[in-house]
Amino acid sequence: MTTQPLPVTPPLDGSGGAPAGARPLEASIHRDIARSNYADYLRLDVLLAAQQPVSDHHDEMLFIVQHQTTELWIKLVVHELRSAMALIARDELSPALKRLARVKHIQRQMTDQWSVLATLTPTEYAQFRDQLGQASGFQSAQYRLLEFLLGNKNAAMIPVFAHDPAATATLSAALAAPSLYEEFLLYLHRRGYAVPAVLLDRDRSTPHLRDEALVAMFVGIYEQPESQWEVYEACEELVDIEDTFQTWRFRHLKTVERIIGFKRGTGGSSGASFLAKALELTFFPELWAVRTEIGRPR
Repeated sequence: MTTQPLPVTPPLDGSGGAPAGARPLEASIHRDIARSNYADYLRLDVLLAAQQPVSDHHDEMLFIVQHQTTELWIKLVVHELRSAMALIARDELSPALKRLARVKHIQRQMTDQWSVLATLTPTEYAQFRDQLGQASGFQSAQYRLLEFLLGNKNAAMIPVFAHDPAATATLSAALAAPSLYEEFLLYLHRRGYAVPAVLLDRDRSTPHLRDEALVAMFVGIYEQPESQWEVYEACEELVDIEDTFQTWRFRHLKTVERIIGFKRGTGGSSGASFLAKALELTFFPELWAVRTEIGRPR
């Protein structure tokens, strides 16, 4: 009769009953967490149940998580921008700069994650793309709000959200309110800078267009940064935000081209061609024009 060897119990290291080589559970770590715990605080039951693929394709989960995490990052960007705008409106520029700096780092995170979606091949995506129906990132109310806050105002975009009264109301309010750039210009006006009057009392629902007098004002700031460093730094933070935003747009475009080429978008757009046009848009045109003007004889 052959006897089976008994299982070997790993030797203990004498610290909290952990096997040798394992990290012991510290005595101070809470074990009774029924009242307050990580999963409840983060609503993980809701968050992790939100991924509901409509096909049985393995890679649809990647597609869903990519877009859901982008929506979470956009929510945070909107949160930070609104806070920065409120601070600027109260003439509290210094703390607003911290918010703006955070925004550009969030944008970099959003840009980096395009490389994850880019692992989805055209063949793989084609196997479940038809299951998406008319759903498209173009229909993201949060993204449209972000564009409005940064100054890319376009009332024609709002009817896309006619099915969602709350989103329509939010976007309509943002369309009529000052953008981040406009709040900054109002701040500069209150500080005595020569912001053209036509920019202070204008239709906020339309995009800001380049103003040569405003370019000249910013040239003055850039040529003497030491005496107005905080304002100068704010200008550069805005440039950082637009720079990182455009980088995100570009990676979006190239990822779309890589996966679906030049097919039409699921939402009815021209796809990559539509995205390419967005690269021509600018939020803060005078801050870019300054680069050309600095050092020119006048």
